[in-house]
Amino acid sequence: MSYPRKDVKQISELANGLIDPVLARRAGINTALLGSWDEIAGEDFADCTRPEKIAWARGNDDGSFRPGVLTIACEGARALFLTHAQGELIQRINSFFGFSAVHQIRIVQKPVSQAAKRSRTPQPLKGEAAKRLEGMMEGIEGDKLRDAIQRLGTAVLGKRR
Repeated sequence: MSYPRKDVKQISELANGLIDPVLARRAGINTALLGSWDEIAGEDFADCTRPEKIAWARGNDDGSFRPGVLTIACEGARALFLTHAQGELIQRINSFFGFSAVHQIRIVQKPVSQAAKRSRTPQPLKGEAAKRLEGMMEGIEGDKLRDAIQRLGTAVLGKRR
Protein backbone atom coordinates (compact mmCIF):
# COMPACT_ATOMS: atom_id res chain seq x y z
CA MET A 1 0.00 0.00 0.00
CA SER A 2 1.43 3.36 -0.95
CA TYR A 3 0.76 6.49 1.02
CA PRO A 4 0.44 9.90 -0.59
CA ARG A 5 3.48 12.08 -0.15
CA LYS A 6 2.95 15.13 2.02
CA ASP A 7 4.94 17.40 -0.28
CA VAL A 8 2.79 16.58 -3.34
CA LYS A 9 0.29 19.25 -4.45
CA GLN A 10 -2.56 19.02 -6.89
CA ILE A 11 -2.15 20.92 -10.12
CA SER A 12 -5.27 22.96 -9.30
CA GLU A 13 -3.56 24.26 -6.15
CA LEU A 14 -0.52 25.30 -8.15
CA ALA A 15 -2.60 26.92 -10.90
CA ASN A 16 -4.75 28.80 -8.39
CA GLY A 17 -1.60 29.97 -6.64
CA LEU A 18 -0.40 31.47 -9.92
CA ILE A 19 -3.74 32.86 -11.10
CA ASP A 20 -5.08 34.30 -7.84
CA PRO A 21 -2.54 37.13 -7.52
CA VAL A 22 -3.20 38.24 -11.11
CA LEU A 23 -7.00 38.12 -10.63
CA ALA A 24 -6.71 39.95 -7.32
CA ARG A 25 -4.59 42.69 -8.85
CA ARG A 26 -6.68 43.14 -12.00
CA ALA A 27 -10.22 42.32 -10.87
CA GLY A 28 -10.15 42.08 -7.08
CA ILE A 29 -11.55 38.53 -7.18
CA ASN A 30 -10.08 35.05 -6.81
CA THR A 31 -10.51 31.63 -8.37
CA ALA A 32 -12.47 30.41 -5.34
CA LEU A 33 -15.21 32.98 -6.07
CA LEU A 34 -15.25 32.05 -9.76
CA GLY A 35 -15.30 28.34 -9.00
CA SER A 36 -18.13 28.69 -6.50
CA TRP A 37 -20.17 31.19 -8.50
CA ASP A 38 -22.82 28.66 -9.57
CA GLU A 39 -23.62 27.85 -5.93
CA ILE A 40 -23.48 31.50 -4.85
CA ALA A 41 -25.67 32.77 -7.69
CA GLY A 42 -28.12 29.88 -7.39
CA GLU A 43 -29.89 28.04 -10.17
CA ASP A 44 -31.83 31.15 -11.23
CA PHE A 45 -28.71 33.13 -12.16
CA ALA A 46 -25.81 30.68 -12.49
CA ASP A 47 -26.22 30.24 -16.24
CA CYS A 48 -26.69 33.92 -17.13
CA THR A 49 -24.26 35.76 -14.83
CA ARG A 50 -20.53 35.99 -14.20
CA PRO A 51 -18.61 38.01 -11.61
CA GLU A 52 -16.24 40.40 -13.36
CA LYS A 53 -14.50 42.43 -10.69
CA ILE A 54 -14.75 43.86 -7.22
CA ALA A 55 -13.85 47.52 -6.88
CA TRP A 56 -12.50 47.68 -3.35
CA ALA A 57 -13.08 51.03 -1.68
CA ARG A 58 -10.09 52.71 -0.14
CA GLY A 59 -10.05 52.49 3.63
CA ASN A 60 -11.23 55.28 5.85
CA ASP A 61 -8.74 57.68 7.41
CA ASP A 62 -8.80 55.56 10.55
CA GLY A 63 -7.60 52.51 8.56
CA SER A 64 -10.86 50.55 8.78
CA PHE A 65 -12.06 48.32 5.96
CA ARG A 66 -14.85 49.42 3.62
CA PRO A 67 -16.81 46.89 1.51
CA GLY A 68 -16.48 46.98 -2.27
CA VAL A 69 -18.74 47.01 -5.32
CA LEU A 70 -19.07 43.77 -7.28
CA THR A 71 -19.56 44.10 -11.03
CA ILE A 72 -21.58 41.24 -12.50
CA ALA A 73 -22.07 40.55 -16.20
CA CYS A 74 -25.65 39.47 -16.87
CA GLU A 75 -27.44 38.47 -20.04
CA GLY A 76 -30.33 40.50 -21.38
CA ALA A 77 -33.64 40.72 -19.60
CA ARG A 78 -32.42 38.55 -16.70
CA ALA A 79 -30.64 41.67 -15.41
CA LEU A 80 -33.98 43.04 -14.24
CA PHE A 81 -34.61 39.92 -12.15
CA LEU A 82 -31.07 40.08 -10.81
CA THR A 83 -31.67 43.68 -9.74
CA HIS A 84 -34.62 42.55 -7.64
CA ALA A 85 -32.61 39.71 -6.08
CA GLN A 86 -29.42 41.64 -5.42
CA GLY A 87 -29.99 41.95 -1.66
CA GLU A 88 -30.05 38.17 -1.28
CA LEU A 89 -27.08 37.79 -3.63
CA ILE A 90 -25.02 40.27 -1.58
CA GLN A 91 -25.78 38.20 1.53
CA ARG A 92 -24.65 35.00 -0.24
CA ILE A 93 -21.44 36.64 -1.46
CA ASN A 94 -20.63 37.99 2.00
CA SER A 95 -21.36 34.58 3.51
CA PHE A 96 -18.94 33.07 1.01
CA PHE A 97 -16.18 35.48 2.00
CA GLY A 98 -17.02 35.22 5.70
CA PHE A 99 -17.19 38.98 6.18
CA SER A 100 -18.97 42.00 4.73
CA ALA A 101 -16.89 42.19 1.54
CA VAL A 102 -19.51 43.63 -0.84
CA HIS A 103 -22.07 46.31 -0.12
CA GLN A 104 -23.33 46.93 -3.65
CA ILE A 105 -23.71 45.14 -6.98
CA ARG A 106 -23.22 46.82 -10.33
CA ILE A 107 -24.91 44.94 -13.19
CA VAL A 108 -23.55 45.15 -16.70
CA GLN A 109 -25.68 43.71 -19.49
CA LYS A 110 -23.62 41.65 -21.90
CA PRO A 111 -23.35 38.09 -23.15
CA VAL A 112 -21.97 35.63 -20.66
CA SER A 113 -19.88 33.05 -22.44
CA GLN A 114 -20.62 29.54 -21.32
CA ALA A 115 -18.86 26.44 -22.50
CA ALA A 116 -20.40 25.39 -25.79
CA LYS A 117 -22.91 22.70 -25.11
CA ARG A 118 -22.26 19.72 -27.28
CA SER A 119 -25.12 18.06 -29.01
CA ARG A 120 -25.87 14.69 -27.47
CA THR A 121 -26.96 13.43 -30.88
CA PRO A 122 -23.98 12.04 -32.78
CA GLN A 123 -23.61 12.66 -36.51
CA PRO A 124 -25.12 9.88 -38.61
CA LEU A 125 -22.71 7.25 -39.87
CA LYS A 126 -21.76 7.09 -43.54
CA GLY A 127 -20.27 4.51 -45.83
CA GLU A 128 -18.69 1.36 -44.43
CA ALA A 129 -19.46 2.23 -40.79
CA ALA A 130 -23.19 2.60 -41.56
CA LYS A 131 -23.23 -0.78 -43.36
CA ARG A 132 -21.37 -2.42 -40.48
CA LEU A 133 -23.89 -1.08 -37.94
CA GLU A 134 -26.83 -2.26 -40.05
CA GLY A 135 -25.27 -5.74 -40.18
CA MET A 136 -24.93 -5.81 -36.39
CA MET A 137 -28.56 -4.81 -35.91
CA GLU A 138 -30.06 -7.61 -38.02
CA GLY A 139 -32.53 -9.68 -36.07
CA ILE A 140 -33.45 -6.99 -33.53
CA GLU A 141 -37.24 -6.78 -33.60
CA GLY A 142 -38.27 -4.21 -30.99
CA ASP A 143 -38.39 -0.67 -32.37
CA LYS A 144 -37.33 0.99 -29.11
CA LEU A 145 -34.46 -1.45 -28.61
CA ARG A 146 -33.42 -1.06 -32.24
CA ASP A 147 -33.40 2.76 -31.91
CA ALA A 148 -31.39 2.61 -28.68
CA ILE A 149 -28.79 0.27 -30.19
CA GLN A 150 -28.62 2.43 -33.32
CA ARG A 151 -27.84 5.50 -31.16
CA LEU A 152 -25.25 3.57 -29.16
CA GLY A 153 -23.62 2.09 -32.25
CA THR A 154 -23.54 5.48 -33.98
CA ALA A 155 -21.83 7.05 -30.97
CA VAL A 156 -19.29 4.24 -30.59
CA LEU A 157 -18.46 3.78 -34.26
CA GLY A 158 -18.52 7.52 -34.89
CA LYS A 159 -15.74 8.09 -32.30
CA ARG A 160 -13.45 5.70 -34.14
CA ARG A 161 -13.44 7.85 -37.26
